[in-house]
Amino acid sequence: MKLKTRIIVSFFAIIFVPLLLSAVSLAAFTQHQLNSLEEQYGIEDATYDILNSSALLSKMTKGTFEWLQEAAQEEPEKLEDKEKLAEIDERLNKQNSYLLVRKNREIYYCGALDEGSALLAELPKYGDFLAGSDKGLYIGGDDQALVKQVDFTFSDDSQGSVFIVTRADAVIPQVKSLTANMLFVVILILIITSLSLSFWTYRGVIAPLNLLKKATNNIKEGNLDFVVEGCDVVEINDLCQDFEEMRQRLKASTEEKVKFDKENKELISNIAHDLKTPITAVKGYAEGLMDGVANTPEKQERYIKTIYNKATEMDRLINELTVYSKIDTNRIPYTFSKVTVTEYFNDCAEDLAMELEAKGVELNYLNYVADDVKVIADVEQITRVINNIVSNSLKYMNKPKGVINLRVRDVGDFIQVEIEDNGKGIAQKDLVNIFERFYRTDASRNSSKGGSGIGLSIVKKIMEDHGGKVWATSKENIGTVMYFVLRKYQEVPVNE
Repeated sequence: MKLKTRIIVSFFAIIFVPLLLSAVSLAAFTQHQLNSLEEQYGIEDATYDILNSSALLSKMTKGTFEWLQEAAQEEPEKLEDKEKLAEIDERLNKQNSYLLVRKNREIYYCGALDEGSALLAELPKYGDFLAGSDKGLYIGGDDQALVKQVDFTFSDDSQGSVFIVTRADAVIPQVKSLTANMLFVVILILIITSLSLSFWTYRGVIAPLNLLKKATNNIKEGNLDFVVEGCDVVEINDLCQDFEEMRQRLKASTEEKVKFDKENKELISNIAHDLKTPITAVKGYAEGLMDGVANTPEKQERYIKTIYNKATEMDRLINELTVYSKIDTNRIPYTFSKVTVTEYFNDCAEDLAMELEAKGVELNYLNYVADDVKVIADVEQITRVINNIVSNSLKYMNKPKGVINLRVRDVGDFIQVEIEDNGKGIAQKDLVNIFERFYRTDASRNSSKGGSGIGLSIVKKIMEDHGGKVWATSKENIGTVMYFVLRKYQEVPVNE
């Protein structure tokens, strides 16, 4: 539910829910009080008079009024008996009324002495039609009252009138109870409604915000291993989802940074390990030259050549480290140009043949590409790719007679280069990971193979930047084939 919708629902609920519940409560309490009135006073059909005290009191005195009418016609002497009048008046007092008897223009009997004389002048005259009805007559002025009048004749032929006087401001106990109960219920309904809506608002709005606050504290303390749960408020749920996405990205970034730091430490360790061996050799052969151990020209030449080879190996490692640092910042310098495939790979094969021959490894070069085929490439970086692959093949060459096959094929829109060796091969479980940084099938630092573990990852990066790709197939104890492809250069015809 949207927050706007929740607010609108709350607005109407706080208005209509109390009204509805109050109406239901009023109906229930009214019915209860009606039943009470019927039982206590014998009032029938009081439904429309429950909130009109005067009308109710008029009905309550109906029985007494009818008795007075009957007595006035058949036994008027009873109306002269003050003891009888006092008995009737006592019954009327329970109904918030009292009895007043007027003889001519004077008070003969009054159940409320302090009110009778003040009311006497306002009482209707003998024979008044309206006052003589069961509905009675309302008297205004200082003493507001509802009066019912029954006329009779005293035994001395004097005009007499018996009045049932009901105070206009009198409220029967049931009506008082109804008012008090309704006031209590309305207040209770308002309190419950407010508490319910407050809880609903808290549960829908404040609770999710508290979760976000808790999540913020977790992030502040460096704890990213939690989940930000959503809620049923659309706007806050969207915020929770954005916050969860931010947490996931932060966690991924943190994990990546930890991994990067670990890889850097591993790289430094690998480079330090790989540099230690050639540096030790250089120092040893240099000391041999200085100490005169190499006392013949042939021996001196061999020492100097060994020092040169070890220095070249160190230079290669440093170059790998330099390229690796540029990979992470996407700052590898490329100089792309149109390259004739046959011409480039013929020169490349010639250089490789000389280098491999010195190491006792045979190179077989096969070119199946036409002489005019060209590619767009950075010659220096493609050479780095080939050298890294060949270097990796030499590192794991385990046959007495090493062989490397270099094949160049035309495969439609691409030039495919294959570099095959007869080394120890790569296990299938390792094959999918060889292009990952720092991955080494032999991770032992004491391995004579050495290596920084970034050579093939550099190959993968360079090929991706050329719009090509690299992959490998291998069989253990037979050898490995490395493949990479370059898109051919094609002239786009221009319509004149």
